[in-house]
Amino acid sequence: MAEKRKPWKKKKMSKSDILYNGICGVVFTLFALICIFPFYYLFICTISNPSLVEVGQIVLFPRGLTLQNYREVLKVQNLGNAAMVTLGRTFLGTGITLICTSYLAYFFTKEEMWARKFWYRAVVATMYFSAGMIPVYLNNKMLGLINSFWIYVLPGMVGVYNMILIKTSMEAVPEELEESAVLDGAGYLIRFIRIILPLQKPILATVGLFSAVGHWNDFFTTQLYITKPKLYTLQFLLYEFQNQVRNAATQINSAAESMNTASNIQPTSIRLTLTAIVIIPIILVYPFIQRYYVKGVMIGAVKG
Repeated sequence: MAEKRKPWKKKKMSKSDILYNGICGVVFTLFALICIFPFYYLFICTISNPSLVEVGQIVLFPRGLTLQNYREVLKVQNLGNAAMVTLGRTFLGTGITLICTSYLAYFFTKEEMWARKFWYRAVVATMYFSAGMIPVYLNNKMLGLINSFWIYVLPGMVGVYNMILIKTSMEAVPEELEESAVLDGAGYLIRFIRIILPLQKPILATVGLFSAVGHWNDFFTTQLYITKPKLYTLQFLLYEFQNQVRNAATQINSAAESMNTASNIQPTSIRLTLTAIVIIPIILVYPFIQRYYVKGVMIGAVKG
């Protein structure tokens, strides 16, 4: 007869283990609070009295609850259109970047590719050498991308760093998987779509997050290439609004000082509210990608 397994007994922790676990718990709790507090402070400042925020009287809890800051920001002209442009460039730009970058990375994993090492080194060299702002501007102008929505998408179709990450991940796929598909008559495109891509979810999620955050936060492209208000992104529109508020506050506060009166325009609260509006979408998306993020980065760091 088989011997009965003895019931598992929890190992008694020594005093040193208890002390170690306690110290680790305290340290990690403090670290978590340090990471979370800036976001908490940002939020309570946006719903507090702007005058109290300006003089630094908001520390742990909101005071003088008000939604005045959000009402002021939502009054910005073309805010809805700018949000749609930003969402459009984020989704479309991220999708095109993932397709082009991953397909290029796939071909660089093929030893039969003509002059593979030469082209790979030529692409990697663009990480270190740039044509400069003026040549890039003239090139985009010749391509007809000035004052065009596609200026947000086409120049960033391929990211070299992201391509290296994806290429490294693809090289870990056993060659036998593709060899069996070749015997069935599958070409490069079929193998890429049906075999390689399904195995690259972690790294694609990581690269997608990198690309989406870059598209969402970018306002410099609009500043350089766009003059039509209907193509302004949310970040650029809020950046312009912040400058207007700061300039108006400076003028009004100067006039108020000369007349010995008080002014209610507080640019600090407006800046904090703008920051909150911009980072909320990223904060909402990140938890759904987090489980892939660390794995994807580690896969890309295994080999160079």
